[in-house]
Amino acid sequence: MPAQRTLPFAGFVLALITGIGMLVAGASFWLVLAVVVLWFGSLWLVAPEPEIPAEKIDIDLVERDAIHETVEPIGLPLLLIEGTRIVEANAAARAAMGEHVLGQDARIALRHPDAMKLIDMDDGAEVSIPGFTGGRSLWQLTRRDIDENRWMIELSDRTAESDVSRAHTDFVANASHELRTPLAAVIGYAETLSDADAPSDPETAKRFNNIIHREAQRMLSLVEDLMTLSHVEAEKHDRPSEPLDLGQLAARVVGEVASLRGKERVELSVAEPGLTVRGDATQLEQLLRNLIDNALKYGAPDMPVSVAVTRHGEDQTRLAIADRGPGIAPEHLPHLTRRFYRTDPGRSKASGGTGLGLAIVKHIVERHQGELDIASTLGEGTTVAVTLPLAAG
Repeated sequence: MPAQRTLPFAGFVLALITGIGMLVAGASFWLVLAVVVLWFGSLWLVAPEPEIPAEKIDIDLVERDAIHETVEPIGLPLLLIEGTRIVEANAAARAAMGEHVLGQDARIALRHPDAMKLIDMDDGAEVSIPGFTGGRSLWQLTRRDIDENRWMIELSDRTAESDVSRAHTDFVANASHELRTPLAAVIGYAETLSDADAPSDPETAKRFNNIIHREAQRMLSLVEDLMTLSHVEAEKHDRPSEPLDLGQLAARVVGEVASLRGKERVELSVAEPGLTVRGDATQLEQLLRNLIDNALKYGAPDMPVSVAVTRHGEDQTRLAIADRGPGIAPEHLPHLTRRFYRTDPGRSKASGGTGLGLAIVKHIVERHQGELDIASTLGEGTTVAVTLPLAAG
């Protein structure tokens, strides 16, 4: 039952005496009544709240409130367990495991057998659980003892670290595989040429030397693309600041490519002059070369490749490279920017592709805070579009 407010009886008595005095002095009854009522009301409002005796304070409730206020804002998911029941779960824990975990038996809430082992383990014990919150998640759970009956579980999401580690492993495996094939060819043909019993006719030796040169060139291209990709990734958080006229830059790159491939193969269209972006000239040139090179390799050999620079909305510019080749099947489109991904491995390797060109393009676009879009129709061709913000002012 709530404590009762202590009333100021002496003040009430004084108000009554004053009212009687006013009546005797000839004041109006209603005026006296109004004064007394107002006086009573003011005394009630200022009456002090009673103090709660210390012996009546719920120490456990105060402690639980203090614990809640302490752990609630912490970003690391935390579960406070008393015996085997979860008596506190902060916001991060509820977001990871669901609101229902609060008040549940820990053996039911944790579910996973490895997680339930923590109930019988010592302070500082850790378990790592793949798929703890579903999918490919990876969580590390750590036990922290508080007293004889209470303990806490720290939940650390290691999914991102696991994904990075897996991606690193896959990347090393793919890069090793890509290098092993041409390296084996170089070693094999070189050993054949150095063998005393090898064919000595000039045509065979010339053919073997050409293969060695081609495979060595393939390895060099792969190493150069790996270094470019590493460099671009290292700078992905550094926003470029150099003002560049995208139309002029495209004209320069197209001119260089046309001088090597034939001017009739590449068509340039710049909608308007002065479409300026803030960018890294070297990287944007690399982006253009990669996209034009892909279009020339995989487009129809008797059809031109178009490069267009246009305004896109009020504050963006769009660079589009289109070929008129066989196109790309829809199921391949979401994966084209993955490292070493090829829609046709045999054709890609025959044309000298490393499988890293679009991965490099993607990272360059991200660094320039742009957007990359790849659209393709089978039998008609492919268009790769890069949208970049125009430089302010």
